[in-house]
Formats: sequence, C-alpha cells, structure tokens
Amino acid sequence: MMNRVKLTEPKLSIVFLNYNRLKETRSTLVQLSRLLEHRHDVEVIAVDNGSTDGTGDLLQTHADWVRVVSLPTNTGIAGYNEGFKQAKGDYLLVLDDDSHPVDEITLDRIIQCLDTRPDVGVVACRIESVKGQPIYTWHLPKNDVPGLSMAFVGCGFAIRRTLFEQIGWYPGEFFLYQNEIEVAIRVMRHQYKIYYDPCCRVVHRQSPQGRTRWRQVYYPTRNTIWIIRRYFPFPIKAYLIASRLFFGLLRALQSLEFGWYYRAVFDALHTPIEPQILPLAQQKQLTTFWRQNSIWHQLIKRL
Repeated sequence: MMNRVKLTEPKLSIVFLNYNRLKETRSTLVQLSRLLEHRHDVEVIAVDNGSTDGTGDLLQTHADWVRVVSLPTNTGIAGYNEGFKQAKGDYLLVLDDDSHPVDEITLDRIIQCLDTRPDVGVVACRIESVKGQPIYTWHLPKNDVPGLSMAFVGCGFAIRRTLFEQIGWYPGEFFLYQNEIEVAIRVMRHQYKIYYDPCCRVVHRQSPQGRTRWRQVYYPTRNTIWIIRRYFPFPIKAYLIASRLFFGLLRALQSLEFGWYYRAVFDALHTPIEPQILPLAQQKQLTTFWRQNSIWHQLIKRL
C-alpha cells in the first residue's frame, strides 16, 4: 500500500465503469495511482457493472484510495450514474476502464477551464493511442486546436457535476453507444458550451474485449434513431431515419446480424419518444451529427 496525500474536499471526481476487462482495469488503476499519488483535490470512483472475471475483487483491493461501487448486474452506461451520484467534486472526469489521463496537466487544465469559463459545461479531451497519436473521430474538431466542439468522446471528457445532474446524467435506456450525443444535445439546450482542449489528453487503449458484433448493430441503430425522432423536425427527420436505417443494414450485412438489425428497427420506431424539436439555431450546431447520418454526405465524402 502506497503512502498518499490525505484527500481533502475534492475539486475533481474521476469516474470510470468496469465490466469484465480485468487486465484493462488493472492498467487504469496503475496509471491513476501514479498520477494521483501526490494530489489531494481528486477522488476516484470505480463502478463495477456486475463483472464475473475478478474485476470487482481487484477493485476492492484498492479501496484505500478508490471508492468502489459494486452493482449486481451489467446495467450498461446506467452504471456510470451510480458513480456520478456519489461524486463529491465540482467536476467529473469520465473515463472508460481502458482509458486514462496522460498527465497532471490534463487535470489542472480541466479544473482551470471550468473554474474560469462559466459558459463552458463540458471539456472534451484529446483522445490518443498508447503511442501518443490522435485517434480521429467525428465527435471532435478535425483541426485539433482549442475551440468549441459539437460533442465529446465518452472515454475522456469532463463535465460540471451540477449540470450533469440537471440533465439527468447518462440516458440509462441507451445502454451503450450514442449516449454522448444525447448528453451533448442536453448540454446545448441548457445554454452551455462544449470546449475542446487538445492539451487535455486521454489515452484510449481501445480494448476490443466485450465489443460484440450484435451490439454494434443494435444500439447505434436504435439509439441514433431515437435522437433523430426526438430533436429533428419533418422532413429532415424522415431523411435522417432513412439514412440511419441504411447504415444499420450495411453493418448488419457485414456482421450477419440480421435478427438484431430487425429488432433495432422495431424498437427504434415503436418506442414512444416525446418530441423536443430544436430551434433552427441549435439544429445548425448539430451539422456534424447531421452529416454523419446523411447518406448523401457520406457518399460525397467517399468519392
């Protein structure tokens, strides 16, 4: 057991979710232990989502510096919410079990940004490989310079705890995928900005373990259509749903998961959704999401 600086009232709470990836959880704990050894303003909360591979037992061996939340079953992203509710910091840094901050500069910049920028609700971190190369994703600005962003990546972002609570934490019904977009829209609707800071660096080790093919067909198709149904007006809504059905079908063809595709379509279109149509100005802020889910724009990009 390492000697640690006594934790005072935390400014930042690091929350990460674990499910049957023992090796990755161990690596994350090692990295966080190194990073936080001399800090007194950061707490760590680890949620175990009903793991059966010994992950929960491993977390308990670190209970002297990690607050462990043990859940009986895998509840998907809803498991994060149980950790968020126990956090005491003003801000939350959200990680996956296979991601970790690169350095203390990342923690300090997150705190400084949210302390000094009352208009910013979320700090989106730069996501890197273990070799320090940027992992490009449509969620973040392509130019990799500081500035406003439409969204963030779920394995590395910080958010005001009170804001997250106001918008209802993660949408537990999503279970997996697209929850970041739903949160980004809710943050925007609360008149806060998402700020991308490439000096806030998070390594994503991108473990493939647990990423089954049927989940990559079912949840992105269903959840994206839920978002479109909720926030976009007709006829844009009809076009984007048709595009998303096409993309989901392509993924089903690639993975031969036609049963899960049918189920995704049924659940996406038959689940009651209360419309919350965005004003035109806010719709324009979602241009990147719109293009990502547009057949025409995706075809043009590939030509």
